[in-house]
Amino acid sequence: MRVLVAEDDIVSRKFLCKFLSRYGECDQAVDGMEAIDAYIAAVKDQKPYDLICLDIMMPKVDGIKALKTIRDLEKQNNIPKDKRVKVIVTTALAETACVKNAFSLGCEAYAPKPIDTRKLTEILVELDLI
Repeated sequence: MRVLVAEDDIVSRKFLCKFLSRYGECDQAVDGMEAIDAYIAAVKDQKPYDLICLDIMMPKVDGIKALKTIRDLEKQNNIPKDKRVKVIVTTALAETACVKNAFSLGCEAYAPKPIDTRKLTEILVELDLI
């Protein structure tokens, strides 16, 4: 499994990468712009990500805009829904409107911070990633 962790907080980013690296290769991005660039590069190299963990609150481009851009790129490239990258949004925000917006844009799951690895593992199983 190829994973991209897009998270501006270094502690959260390292924690998620360490946890997810047991399941496959894990790349990192510190903001939404880096996440979009990494996604584009992976597709161009024909090594697409299977999973992107996307923090909602990030500098430059937030997670919601990054998610929308990634889904738009998938549509432009005629990537079928069953082949598109799985996206789990992560946030410390308890704002349900923000999370609902992420789901309406096409995220598959939501993981509140602090990340509960047991629940995250359940999500990965539900998404057929592990």
